[in-house]
Amino acid sequence: MKNMINFSNFSKEELRDILELAYDMKQTPEKYAEALKGKKLYTLFEKTSTRTFLSFTTGMTELGGTYYNQLWANSNFVLGDPVSEIRYVCRNVDIIMARLISNETVELFNRNVTVPFINGCDSTYHPCQILADALTLKEHFGSCKVKLLYIGAKNNVFNSLVEFFAKMEEGTIYGLTPLVNDTAVDAEFYEKAKATGHYVELDPSMSMEEAKHYAAEMDVLYTDTWVDMEFFNNPDYKEQKEETLAKMMPYQINKAFLEGSKAKVMHDMPMHVGFEISQDVVDEHLDFILDQAENRRHAEKAVMLTLLKERGA
Repeated sequence: MKNMINFSNFSKEELRDILELAYDMKQTPEKYAEALKGKKLYTLFEKTSTRTFLSFTTGMTELGGTYYNQLWANSNFVLGDPVSEIRYVCRNVDIIMARLISNETVELFNRNVTVPFINGCDSTYHPCQILADALTLKEHFGSCKVKLLYIGAKNNVFNSLVEFFAKMEEGTIYGLTPLVNDTAVDAEFYEKAKATGHYVELDPSMSMEEAKHYAAEMDVLYTDTWVDMEFFNNPDYKEQKEETLAKMMPYQINKAFLEGSKAKVMHDMPMHVGFEISQDVVDEHLDFILDQAENRRHAEKAVMLTLLKERGA
């Protein structure tokens, strides 16, 4: 039985098959209307979400299955022995997706589930987001053989982008990351990716004027929030938030930075407009960003069907 925690236990062929399936599901949804008829999905949220909740639940419904949603705060995971709680949930459903804060909690599920488990996002990885990104690249460019410049924080999204490009061995991700979040990966993670030739780490002290030269050669520019969602409006985080924003404002993707570039702009949402991305850039690239967001649903449908078929369920 396979779980999707990150991409480490998937071959590039398996990931390519998931993307091909997702593409077909989007083009011909009627073929899959009963693909998971009678199957039950349990979704568990320790972190807030719009896209993860909506994409998984509508996706499971479109495949003929049902879902049951629970907030971590309203569950006995906050009170009881987590292993017995995990085992109990597995007695009742066919597949689990959890959006959790800590990668350690994700790994606890990974070790103890008896049905397929999907990491819906944690502090270290966001695999389903990157599969949606890859599906978007496939739709617009024909493949993932693109040059992509990521500007922002070294975070869970960035880690999964790096892991994906290194695993697939096609296309190149360039990382300009002046801000480094604590994501529980060590330097070896990035060094291994660099060794493939599909990840290039740019000097984090590079000015945006220097970065413009790279942007002019790119197919895609990618940015993400600089401040984690749960902290953005938290008054206890105000001082650190202000320090982060002051440091990162020079790295905003705006009209001036895009001058001379024909690159598409990606953002995994939610967006903090006026910070990592300007309103005029959002206005110009919103359809592409919404394609990227919608593709969460199709990519996740393909993941759920693949994991359940692999288990023989």
